[in-house]
Amino acid sequence: MNFFFVLNGKALKNVTLILIAAFFTAWFLYMENLAQIPVFSTKDGPKAVYRGEKDLALTFNIGWGDVKAEPILDTLKKENVKSATFFLGGSWAEQHPDIVSRIVKEGYEIGMLGYDYVDYMDIEDGKISKDISKAQEVFKKLNVKDIKLLRAPTGHFDKRTLNIAHRYGYTVVHWRIDSKDWKNPGINKIVENVKKAQKGDIILLHASDSAKQTAKALPLILENIRQKGLKLVSVSEMIANGEAHSKEIK
Repeated sequence: MNFFFVLNGKALKNVTLILIAAFFTAWFLYMENLAQIPVFSTKDGPKAVYRGEKDLALTFNIGWGDVKAEPILDTLKKENVKSATFFLGGSWAEQHPDIVSRIVKEGYEIGMLGYDYVDYMDIEDGKISKDISKAQEVFKKLNVKDIKLLRAPTGHFDKRTLNIAHRYGYTVVHWRIDSKDWKNPGINKIVENVKKAQKGDIILLHASDSAKQTAKALPLILENIRQKGLKLVSVSEMIANGEAHSKEIK
């Protein structure tokens, strides 16, 4: 017995529209998922963390200056903040061993910001390696142990930096939320920039002397974080507590 199925033009049109809609829905979901693929990374190589899955990480860059770092530490202590990550330039750390010691004693994590404030995108591989090695020696002399994190001094990096850092045993750390505090746009603007932070984000702040408004903005930033019910962790804790996210670097 033979069976025949007959579709009229209207039914065929409806089926076609359904198939097209299903295709675009699947494509949209695929692209959305692709955008969330876990930091900046080489295709098959090391990754640079810029966010995690949960909690929130405050990070402070210190590359130069004598007067802004301690007020930041004073504020963190007053606000009972137990977890933060400080990325320190080797040259600065060499000149401020007492502040480095205080950061360690107060339980904060230390990452490296290279030695000199140089743009790793502008220098050859050997000079990147030399800058990292020089910073390593400084922290070794200061008895700062188990540094696992590296941030490119200017924030600019490519796959060369990722590969070189990996050879030295470091994970490159970027950020998702830039407070832009180094521009000194006003306390309220700094707070507003950080208000965008959601769980899993790494926040960039500065404790160098160029960031003149950060210490006064910090209590307001912390108040907003508490209102959101977000827990502060170090970058290493964030990485350990969940999958870190990345985007491919060409």
